[in-house]
Amino acid sequence: MAGLKNLKKRRRVQVILLAFAALFLATGLIGYAMRDGINFFFSPTQVVTAPPPETELFRIGGLVEEGTLVRGEGETVSFSVTDGAASVPVVFTGILPDLFAEGQGMVGQGRYINGTFEAVEILAKHDESYMPKEVVDALKEQGVYVDPDAGAATN
Repeated sequence: MAGLKNLKKRRRVQVILLAFAALFLATGLIGYAMRDGINFFFSPTQVVTAPPPETELFRIGGLVEEGTLVRGEGETVSFSVTDGAASVPVVFTGILPDLFAEGQGMVGQGRYINGTFEAVEILAKHDESYMPKEVVDALKEQGVYVDPDAGAATN
């Protein structure tokens, strides 16, 4: 009888160890599959102070700096994005969103190469008061965020 209890205990420990190994393997496979799907968000100040590697795809957000929007030949556009403390030049080839404008919030996805953010995608605000949460947080951190509803009268 004592041998049977030892066998059951050993089997239980083996099953538990196998379950932990399977969980560890599944977590590793999920992490490996998502390695390219995770995009980190940076403010212009973070990009200027600690530039990410040229191979890293990330998002940058802030306000389109006034007076920097230059439309080039074809679909090429250049401008600067700022958080009030730092400014990063951006180059984008493609069609900009309809609501994209100077002084408005934007988030761009791309790579930082030779001091210029080369965007592959540009996202703009949805309406007069929308700004991506990451951009709002970065602007608040810099102390330059102005609530668009602060000046509106309430009924």
